[in-house]
Amino acid sequence: MMTTVLKFGGSSVATIEQIQAISDYLQTRVATGEKLVVVVSAMGKTTDSLLSLAKQITDRPMIRELDRLLAVGEEQTISLLSIALNSRGVPAISLTGQQAGIDTMGIHTKSKIKAIRKEVLHEKLRQYDVLIVAGFQGVNEAGDVTTLGRGGSDTTAVALAAVLSQRCEIYTDVAGVYTTDPRIHPTAKRLDTVSYDEMMEMSALGSKVMEMRSVELAKKYDVNIFVGKTLSSEGGTWIMDTTQAMEQKAVTSVSVVKNVLSVSIKHIPHTAAGVADIFERLSERHVNIDMISQTAFDGEVFLSFTCPLDEEAFLEEALAELTATLPQIKIDRHTEHAKISVVGIGMRDATGVASELFATFREMGIPFYQVTTSEISISYTIQEQDVEAAVAAIAARFHL
Repeated sequence: MMTTVLKFGGSSVATIEQIQAISDYLQTRVATGEKLVVVVSAMGKTTDSLLSLAKQITDRPMIRELDRLLAVGEEQTISLLSIALNSRGVPAISLTGQQAGIDTMGIHTKSKIKAIRKEVLHEKLRQYDVLIVAGFQGVNEAGDVTTLGRGGSDTTAVALAAVLSQRCEIYTDVAGVYTTDPRIHPTAKRLDTVSYDEMMEMSALGSKVMEMRSVELAKKYDVNIFVGKTLSSEGGTWIMDTTQAMEQKAVTSVSVVKNVLSVSIKHIPHTAAGVADIFERLSERHVNIDMISQTAFDGEVFLSFTCPLDEEAFLEEALAELTATLPQIKIDRHTEHAKISVVGIGMRDATGVASELFATFREMGIPFYQVTTSEISISYTIQEQDVEAAVAAIAARFHL
């Protein structure tokens, strides 16, 4: 009998009416002979509400207790979905991460899955048609509940699919993976297939459809992922191995990250210690550095980098220390920047993509401030006000 792993995000299970509708859908799948392992997130904004409750007590709650609190959100959803399915005569059981055999390791709030005891799943599947598993959680060696961090429910679903050697279907509020964000470029096209490598790059560069960690896990264990809109017939996108993707265009997508802070530092002494000291101080303040470029001339270094705008306070602390120890440096900051990235596995073999991009910016009169590349992507920092025009121009040039 076929077993499929499905995952429904928080927006898909935000109300009782939605949970009832999903139950109807799952009932039709079971009626065809499928066994289902269903991973669910907390209802709507439940996780945010739980965090808010904790912060009403203290700004620094104990992370062990925070994990215990946040796990409640998913546990509420699995219980309600199980109640709905059983009321329809569908044999179903709700399982916490611990009950599903999900063992974790690492620190609280940012744990990783260490192992999944598949014999637990197989035994439950012999007894029930639907296993409803709480996403985002597991249990560590000390027996404490831990959560998996951002995108944890996706990671749970892919890991379960890997253990069961089955495909994974991810259902959310968008109808798949698009060539760019439809909210920025309304005529963006939905992709039928996208490779693991492209999806990981897109996730790292701003796409919020899938977390990079879950796609990385899918690639490692060869799990095909379908991403589609909940209870929709629109179709969706398959994330799969490169060799299975039929079309490999030079450029597949355009990703955008807004609220980027660009920093330039001049007159740094041209020594390894000078540059290392800067990044050590940034690391001590937990500033998440992204794009980095450096040039050296006449005994001095010119350094540029970007970081998220919401880390500006931490950045300023580090820069204040730097100016105290290196009074000759000059620091410029730009707060209204964005990062725009083109991604395509076809770049490995294609030539001229960079040339076309530079030409596009020239023709549109759009200035850029930094450029970085990987094997399958090229990223630029531009002014945030130019994002829509840049995305539209790139989409037109590469038929996205």
